[in-house]
Amino acid sequence: MAKIGVIGGSGLYKIEGIENVETLSLFTPFGQPSGNFIKGKLAGVEVVFLPRHGKDHAISPTEINYRANIFGMKKLGVQAIISVSACGSLREEMKPMDFVVPDQFVDLTKHRKSSFFEGGVVGHVSVADPFSPEIRKIIIGAARELKLTVHDKGTYVNMEGPQFSTRAESNLYRSWGMDIIGMTTATEAKLAREAEISYATLAAVTDYDCWRESTEDVTVEMVIANLQQNVENAKKILQIALPRAGALTEFSAAGARKYAIITHPHAIPENKKRELEFL
Repeated sequence: MAKIGVIGGSGLYKIEGIENVETLSLFTPFGQPSGNFIKGKLAGVEVVFLPRHGKDHAISPTEINYRANIFGMKKLGVQAIISVSACGSLREEMKPMDFVVPDQFVDLTKHRKSSFFEGGVVGHVSVADPFSPEIRKIIIGAARELKLTVHDKGTYVNMEGPQFSTRAESNLYRSWGMDIIGMTTATEAKLAREAEISYATLAAVTDYDCWRESTEDVTVEMVIANLQQNVENAKKILQIALPRAGALTEFSAAGARKYAIITHPHAIPENKKRELEFL
């Protein structure tokens, strides 16, 4: 059985049926992850959870150590990651309390470390199709079995944050054809692909951003209230999806790094070789 990771809120591991729960502290060459990893078993499948914003949601989207988080998942043997995150809707039909499983993203972040390949080594990994189809299919199927409203594709625009959009920005993203907006997914997806971990996002719609002038502008209170309601549904989806993902024998991200490193081996610094040994 494959080992599956979940990155999201601090309480996501409290899924009915999780057994043998233990907490793991892990340090990485890229620094400290967002918090302790929580390992358990669900229907015989090993699952590793990590709260991306820390146990008390004290880490902002820009300050998250994405490289340490993904490195930790790789070191623990995770082959696929299901990300659970809040998002704003840029489309009338994608309503608050719906779920979206995006198939594309546009990355507008400015201040992130979004690659393992730097400091003397250059690697070019394709992210043409950044979300793994096999994991997306499982998530969508689980949501539909539960009769939850789920949109089976969409383009996620990743803003820097932590501020929400201006009205002009929100309307610009709509004119580009974007569907949902958030602050974390693109960076995680890029690093997961470099680490050859299949990655997909279960995005919970909490608001209409600020483009929809007939509704109240997005506020933290609104986001949290809607997200808390959706957390329980997300847990139900995970309860079905995780064992199915664990039963997979092939993952689309395997081999994503093949031929990616173009730096001559003798030119790669020894410390970088040690740092990236897991790759």
